[in-house]
Amino acid sequence: MLPSAASLPERSALIAQARHEVLERAATGSPRIEPWITRSWQRCLAAGQRPQQRVSFDAVSAQHAHRVTGQSRDLIVAAQPVLDRLARAIADTRYFAILTDARGVVVDVRGVPANAERAARDLARIGVDLSEQAVGTTAIGAALAELQPVWLHRGEHFFDDTSLYSCAGAPLFGPDGSCVGMLDLTGVNAVERPELRHLAALSARSIENALVLQQPHDLLVRLNWPGYGGNVESEGLLCLDRDGHVSASNAAAREMVNQAAMAVASPSRLHASDLFALPWTLLWDAAHRASGAVVEVPLWSGLRLQARPQAGGAAGGDAGAPVALGRPRLRDVETALIRKAVDEARGNVAEAARVLGISRATVYRKLARGPR
Repeated sequence: MLPSAASLPERSALIAQARHEVLERAATGSPRIEPWITRSWQRCLAAGQRPQQRVSFDAVSAQHAHRVTGQSRDLIVAAQPVLDRLARAIADTRYFAILTDARGVVVDVRGVPANAERAARDLARIGVDLSEQAVGTTAIGAALAELQPVWLHRGEHFFDDTSLYSCAGAPLFGPDGSCVGMLDLTGVNAVERPELRHLAALSARSIENALVLQQPHDLLVRLNWPGYGGNVESEGLLCLDRDGHVSASNAAAREMVNQAAMAVASPSRLHASDLFALPWTLLWDAAHRASGAVVEVPLWSGLRLQARPQAGGAAGGDAGAPVALGRPRLRDVETALIRKAVDEARGNVAEAARVLGISRATVYRKLARGPR
């Protein structure tokens, strides 16, 4: 249920009615709450949980806390400046920030009020398990299960004991596209702030970008749609190694290029020439020609992106640049032209071969060879 759809007293009554319909009468859903909340409640019921059960937050040993932070070191480092900014942004709201790993275990916390209630201190401890299996429906468990930003208020939590919380959550995706954790903004007996969902999602993107930039790379390509440059938060980040293979990318880049999303499940490594309908070494040329140079790059779909390639990165400067950057290699230009002809023929190799004036066997051979 969106908070703007009703006043707060009306909203509380609608949530209570939804709980009666789904949790007591076993209805398959309720128009009074978001469908993902119903799905989470039903998962809790299927796991044998009941709303009246008491919820306890287990003690955490120093060894366990040290172990979980060690396992999430890269995530914690990438998130640190973002969490510090968040703590300042929400300081006057009595909300605080929680960072978890992909299991829902807390790995970092920021902005807990000095005089926080015990209910806040129970959550704000490194090593505490806040997964759906442990504490039922929360923004943490829902964000990790639904893989989308969420807002959850009071009675929308599954357990009666957790109905004093209000929280926003957003999943975090790593450089390979897999979920690595989530970011949560929680308040205890706090005024409802559904706008925190946007803040959580925006902050999550900043953390994901930092994770990408941590990865070793020889060329960083910043992507955006023509006319939409200047917004760092919305730009795609694509990291390439010296041979042109994609070593890391953020969610924006995977959405813009589309094919990059396939690399997560593909056993073969994705190459820049699979994404861009031009010799990939031209990106190196642009990076070395002028700092901050913007070039327009065509995709095989026919769409075009603006790219700002930057040499160097975690792998170190020009040392990783490919040989003979001054001009694109004939082999790469040839392969790019053949790929473009096949794409324009909608995958009809015979038609592409006819247009190019070569045999189908030649088309297959050269595409299989690809860039080197």
